[in-house]
Amino acid sequence: MEVSMIGSSQAKVGAMEISYRELGFCSSSKAHQGLRKVFGSRSRIWLDQNGRWNNARLRLTPTKAVLSEPVRSTREVSGLAGRSKSFDAGVRLFVGLPLDVISDCNTVNHARAITAGLKALKLLGVEGVELPVWWGIVEKEAIGKYEWSGYLALAEMVQNAGLKLHVSLCFHASKQSNIPLPDWVSQIGESQPSIFFTDRSGQQYKECLSLAVDDLPVFHGKTPVQVYHDFCESFKSSFLSSMGSTIEGVSIGLGPDGELRYPSYHQIAKAGTVPGVGEFQCYDKTMLSSLKQHAEATGNPYWGLGGPHDAPSYDQPPNSNSFFKDHGGSWESPYGDFFLSWYSNQLINHGDRLLSMASSVFEDTEIEISGKVPLMHSWYGTRSHPLELTSGFYNTCHRDGYGEVAQMFARNSCKMILPGMDLSDEHQPHDSLSSPELLLKQIMTSCRKHGIEISGQNSSVSGAPGGFEQIRKNLLGENLVNLFTYQRMGAYFFSPEHFPSFTKFVRSLNQPQLHSDDLLREEEEAVEAIPMTSESSINMQAA
Repeated sequence: MEVSMIGSSQAKVGAMEISYRELGFCSSSKAHQGLRKVFGSRSRIWLDQNGRWNNARLRLTPTKAVLSEPVRSTREVSGLAGRSKSFDAGVRLFVGLPLDVISDCNTVNHARAITAGLKALKLLGVEGVELPVWWGIVEKEAIGKYEWSGYLALAEMVQNAGLKLHVSLCFHASKQSNIPLPDWVSQIGESQPSIFFTDRSGQQYKECLSLAVDDLPVFHGKTPVQVYHDFCESFKSSFLSSMGSTIEGVSIGLGPDGELRYPSYHQIAKAGTVPGVGEFQCYDKTMLSSLKQHAEATGNPYWGLGGPHDAPSYDQPPNSNSFFKDHGGSWESPYGDFFLSWYSNQLINHGDRLLSMASSVFEDTEIEISGKVPLMHSWYGTRSHPLELTSGFYNTCHRDGYGEVAQMFARNSCKMILPGMDLSDEHQPHDSLSSPELLLKQIMTSCRKHGIEISGQNSSVSGAPGGFEQIRKNLLGENLVNLFTYQRMGAYFFSPEHFPSFTKFVRSLNQPQLHSDDLLREEEEAVEAIPMTSESSINMQAA
């Protein structure tokens, strides 16, 4: 592959021409100027068809692109962008692919743009990409009928680019990306609505299954866990040749947005606004039956009639009702402890079932298994931590709710994915009493205590204020993070408003000992006036 950024708007890949337009850039002199500011003022690169350096006059260093003598052999620089440890700090960097990278017709969306994007990531020194694999696309039409063609094609593209691959098996739907559950699951849900989470008003959450039906034969005689198991087995057999080589890890979807939690808060709060506390999701038929049995077994049958009657609704603050009040709230009563213990145990047992299933499926491979835990940081400054409680984490001012979660991950020898590493306390709404930094520290402490490795993620590519510096602080600080996945590739990711900043972030991780003054000045990296093209608009909401 020959990439020329001087007087040419084309990048030649083998016999195929790829223009900057397909990467999201218009062919203009300003675009060239912007790209030259990112990759160097006189950049001219040759790569072979396998994406390896070949007689390159340009070598990307941690601080800037500099001219060098022709490289004598590929072997001497082959580790520059693809070594097993991407950064001297020991943190491996991945980038998430677009959520809709595979269409519902099982084809690769924007294939040429994705190819060019993968090459750009390889040049930066990114080690690999994360691929969301959707249950609703692969097993769309009928139970046990799998179609992997689009994902196999994408995995081959990643391999050809010389990158590694982490796969997220998504057993939920995504309204933002218009990706539903399998058609046959939705049809069963119409006649059996209790397979979905339900709140106290009867509203159903239809983007994932209720954890209460994990072991019930609701799918033509099979349980959801058995269906997930068969899906994982089909994935393993279809991608067996890539296991341990291109594919290094698999994340198992554990709930809404793939996270281990209840869908307690249906809407994402707008930036700068104070979120409510959410609602308990224990009102589907099977959850109520479980609660009733538990209450009777403990000698308090009246406690099993439903969830807390004095809890606020979704958008209300903690003190709008009596359950979450800091002093005298029902959460501190014997009933509160009974309910919250049961509610959180149901979630932990669900995570245990799915991670145990995944570990058994992939135990004969070399890949790592992981699951994602949310960062429910709003109202962390209160005594009751209400947003965590409604999400299923019995974590309060006098109870560590993450030790049990960490033990469950340790039991199954799985890694924990933690999002929100770009969030800082100072940029949270003051009235929300939020502290993402303290919550992250608490979860990391539990992971360290139980020997759990952590993979980090950011909250969204749109960027929290000071997000890159906060990520760098978390990655290079005293913690257990050894892999970070930046979410997520798309049109904005490669835009002049974002990509130069990401490039600077990557270089700062490469050389953590350098002072910021030694890095390229931000104004030197700014890519002014590189308009995006409509053909490269790629959906990039966070998973």
